[in-house]
Amino acid sequence: MTDTPDTSPSGSAGTDKREGAISRFLRETEVDTRLLGMLAALVLIWGGFHIYGQLVNGFGAFLTPRNLWNLSVQTSSIGIMATGMVLVIVTRHIDLSVGSMLGFIAIVMGALQVNILPQYLGLGHPMIWVLAILAGLLVGTLIGGFQGYMIAYGTIPAFIVTLGGLLVWRGVGFLVARGETISPVDATFKLLGGGPYGAVGNTGSWIVGILGCIAVLALIILGRRKRKSFDLHLRPVWAEGFLAAVGCGAVIGATLLVNAYPWPKGIVKKYAEAEGIEVPPEGLFISHGFAIPVLILVGVAIVMTIIMSRTKFGRYVYAIGGNPEAAELAGINTRWMTVKIFALMGFLTGLSAVVASARLGSATAALGTLDELYVIAAAVIGGTSLAGGIGTIYGAILGAIVMQSLQTGMVLIGFDAAIQQVVVGSVLVLAVFLDILYRRNSK
Repeated sequence: MTDTPDTSPSGSAGTDKREGAISRFLRETEVDTRLLGMLAALVLIWGGFHIYGQLVNGFGAFLTPRNLWNLSVQTSSIGIMATGMVLVIVTRHIDLSVGSMLGFIAIVMGALQVNILPQYLGLGHPMIWVLAILAGLLVGTLIGGFQGYMIAYGTIPAFIVTLGGLLVWRGVGFLVARGETISPVDATFKLLGGGPYGAVGNTGSWIVGILGCIAVLALIILGRRKRKSFDLHLRPVWAEGFLAAVGCGAVIGATLLVNAYPWPKGIVKKYAEAEGIEVPPEGLFISHGFAIPVLILVGVAIVMTIIMSRTKFGRYVYAIGGNPEAAELAGINTRWMTVKIFALMGFLTGLSAVVASARLGSATAALGTLDELYVIAAAVIGGTSLAGGIGTIYGAILGAIVMQSLQTGMVLIGFDAAIQQVVVGSVLVLAVFLDILYRRNSK
């Protein structure tokens, strides 16, 4: 009996053909393979927790509008800081102080709203929450800039400076608050943390969704025109259409999801009584829509992406991360850039403190505990290399969603805090290991 070559469609020829088609698809669409990997991991996490809930409890609680809406709100604070941590890690630094800074800034804003500004402006003055936010952003920027100055001009390693900041700002926050919880914060300020009233509703969400689709189409069209003007390689029309369809589909899908989550019946009843609305026997359906913290995160992501991809500042960040010595020889003021990067990190931490304290409805020195670890993990899981020079804003946000999905899923299925920490730590180590393998194979 003689061996004959396998000419069937299921043989190696068929496999090579399929692999070639996939490679061509990725090349023509220019989709980031890391992005696909994170999305696949997210699908596995969401599906796994949902199926586990169905098998154990008889119903899946993860893939529901309520849980996914809450997941998006919970991700906002970490996601905002993770966009800044990308810049810090890309330039081969680290910031361990962001969690403590968040708690301290929240205390400052809470003290201004409750103890200080009402004495001068009067209780309930409409400018109280505005001044408190401006003060929080300013304090965060100054703290970040100060730490960046010590790192850049004091030549103290970022690990040491921010590790000291982790202890200092947590302690200062405790002293300012005297160990007490400062509440209640301004009612308008509280809306920035989400909740039924801290969302834009059905109509507002569709406006956001339509604007999002227009933005996706505009980016694709403008990007194609720019490539053509510089005589660069153009993606095929089908690839552009595919990306536009996926982008708009994601935006519309998110809009449908948030509009499918209704207000609780008790809040609907109070709202109807206050507005003189008669509630029908079957009940009144009022959509949450996009939460304000999520819209803040989206705005930060857009601005940070533009900064990193369209400005000289962003090019300098990647240049410093790729080779600090060469960047300095090329005329880049690496020290001043370090100060600005940490100041920006402080500003974003202040913005995250606004979201976190508004969501809590109060300010406490314990707010933000361990957030620095989750922020760093989100950036690393999102593809930011600890070796420097590599990182994306959208990757960090996806990393934050992955981290929060793991925590939320473990809470839903009843894992205690110790197991949650084990899982988060293991995922962080795995992400770094995969990054090492990715860089090794790409050489």
